[in-house]
Amino acid sequence: EPIHYPFAFSTNRILQYINRQLVKAKPEFHKKTFLKPLHRTAEFCSTCHKVSIPQELNKYKEFLRGQNHYDTYLLSGVSGHGARSFYYPEKAVKNCAGCHMPLKESDDFGANFFNPTNTAARYVHNHLFPAANTGVAHLRGQPDIVKAHQEFLKGCARVDIFGVKEGGTIDSPLTAPLRPKAPGLRPGRTYLLEVVLRTLKLGHPLTQGTADSNEVWTDAKITSGGKVLGRSGGLGPCNEVDPWAHFVNLYMLDRDGHRIDRRNPQDIFTPLYNHQIPPGAAQVVHYSFTVPENQSGSLTVEIKLQYRKFDAVYMNYVFGTNYTAGATLTVTNDLPITTIAEDRMTFPVEGDVKSEIQNPKSEIPEWQRWNDYGIGLLLEGDRGSEKGELIQASQAFAQVERLGHADGPLNLARVYFKEGRLDDAAAALQRAVRFDPPAPRWTVAWLTGLVNKQNGFLDEAIQQFRSILEDRYAELGRRGFDFSKDYEVINELGQTYFELAKKERGNPERQKELMRKAVEQFQKTLTLDSENSAAHYNLALIHAQLGDEQEAAYHRKEHEKYLADYNAADRAISIARRASPAANQAAQATVIYPLQRRGAPGFPLEIAVKTVLSAQ
Repeated sequence: EPIHYPFAFSTNRILQYINRQLVKAKPEFHKKTFLKPLHRTAEFCSTCHKVSIPQELNKYKEFLRGQNHYDTYLLSGVSGHGARSFYYPEKAVKNCAGCHMPLKESDDFGANFFNPTNTAARYVHNHLFPAANTGVAHLRGQPDIVKAHQEFLKGCARVDIFGVKEGGTIDSPLTAPLRPKAPGLRPGRTYLLEVVLRTLKLGHPLTQGTADSNEVWTDAKITSGGKVLGRSGGLGPCNEVDPWAHFVNLYMLDRDGHRIDRRNPQDIFTPLYNHQIPPGAAQVVHYSFTVPENQSGSLTVEIKLQYRKFDAVYMNYVFGTNYTAGATLTVTNDLPITTIAEDRMTFPVEGDVKSEIQNPKSEIPEWQRWNDYGIGLLLEGDRGSEKGELIQASQAFAQVERLGHADGPLNLARVYFKEGRLDDAAAALQRAVRFDPPAPRWTVAWLTGLVNKQNGFLDEAIQQFRSILEDRYAELGRRGFDFSKDYEVINELGQTYFELAKKERGNPERQKELMRKAVEQFQKTLTLDSENSAAHYNLALIHAQLGDEQEAAYHRKEHEKYLADYNAADRAISIARRASPAANQAAQATVIYPLQRRGAPGFPLEIAVKTVLSAQ
C-alpha cells in the first residue's frame, strides 16, 4: 500500500479539498507514488500484449501463445534492439507510449512543457491510446474517437503499384518501376500487376494483437470509361469482404480446422497462414487480369489498403440470431472502413490515341521501390521448397546496388544465404561495407556471422555475434540503439559456442569452458524471453553433457511445454484447406489473385464472361 497524502480517504468535503490542494502543491510525491519506472517501459505493456493461453483455458496443452506485440517490437529495428531489420529509424522508439501515447496540448494542472523551445503550450500524454479500435467507438456513437483512430492509422503503411508483367505469370518479364511512364497494354493479353505494401510507422507487424478481429485487405479495381473491368476485395450483400481478396492477416485455426472468428482465444491452435507485414518490411501482392479484346480506352487501376474492426462474420455472431460458422449472413456490417493507404495508376492501351496518359511521379525514391519489392519477394515463403521468389528478389536487390545503395548487396546476401550460396553471400557483404554510407555494421556482422558459422569458421562467427551484442560506439549512442537484447543473436552465439565445444573432445576442460559460455548465453535469452523453446532445448542438451541431469530434465520439460505441436497442426491445416478454397489459395507461398473472377463482388457478370472468352 503506497503512502497517501493526508485525508486521502476522508468523506469530509473540506478535508477532501485540502487533500486535493496538497496534491497540487506537491505533485512530485504523487508522481513517485503512482508512476513507477516500470510503467514507462514496453515490459509493462507486455503484461497484456504478450500473453499465453494456459491449459485450464485451452483444454489441450500446458502452453499456447496468444497475442504477442512485445517480442516483435523488441526484435524490430524500431525499438533499437533488433540487429536484423531491413530499415531503421533515425532514433529508436524506446517504448510503446512513444507511438500510442502522443503528446496532446492541455491546460490540465499536471501538464508540462515537453517542448523546451515552446513555452507557450503545455502537454499531457494522450490516454486515448490511439491505435485501431474504430469498431467499439462506432458502436458507442463516438465519431470523434473513430476519427482519432483513423488519423492514427493513416500513413502507417503505403501502397505502391510497382510493376507489370506481360504474360501474367511470375516468370514473365517485368516492366518496372512504373510512373510517370506506363507501358501500353495490349488487348487480349494477360498481365500480372505487382503491388508492394510497406509498413512505415509501426514497431510491430501490421496488425498483430487480436489479429482475428482485425480485418485488413487490399481493395483492387480496374476501370475504363466508368465501367468496372476488374475487381478484388469488394463488399458483398452484408458488407462482407470478398473471401478471395488479399488479406493482411493471420488466419488462425482451432484444432478442428475452423477459423478463429468470434474472439475465442481458448480455441487457438495453429495458423493456416500469416500474411502480417513485419515492421520496416514489405509484401508483394500479385494481381492477374486480361485486357478485353475490344478495349480501346485507357485502364485505371486503384489499389487501397483497407482496415475494419470487426469483420461481418463477427458482427453476425454479436447481433445475429443463433449464428453459427458458415451460415448465411443476415446482419449487415456497417462498421467504418478506414483507408490506410492507396495508389492509382492509368495505363494506355495500344491503339488508343484519344488522350495522352499523365501519371504523377512517385514520391518514393527509386532505389527504395526496388528494395521494398525485393523484400516482399524474399519474405514470400520460408518453409521447405516454398522459399519465396528468390531469383526475382535477387534481381531487385541487384538493381538497388546499381542505383548506389548498400541495401542492395546487403539484401542480396540475405537471398544468397537463404539459397545456400555462402561464397556469394560473403562477397555481397564485402561490397556492402564499401558503400558510402556503408550498410549498418550490426546487420553486416549478423549475416557475416551466419555465413562463417555455416562454413565452419566458428571462432570468426563468435567474434561477429559478440560484436553485435557487446560493441559500443558513437552511432549507437546517438540513435539510442542497444542490440544486447536481441535474443536471436544471443541464441546464435550460444549455439556457436556449443558447436565449437563439440570440436574439443580431446580437451575436456576447454570443452566444458565453451559449454559454460553457451549456457551463459542461453540463460541471457531466458531472462529476456523465459518461454524461448530454442534456449531450453540447447540448455537441456548442454546440461546433459555436463552431467547435470536435474537441470537437463528441467529444460527438457520446459522445451516440451513451449514447443509448438507441429504434427497435430497438420491435421487442422488439412481440414481448413479442404473446407475453404479461398483460404487454401491464400496459404500458398506465392499467390496470384485474379481481378476478373466470376462472381466477385462488384465485378459485373457480363464483363466476366467476355474476359473469359477473350482469354480463351
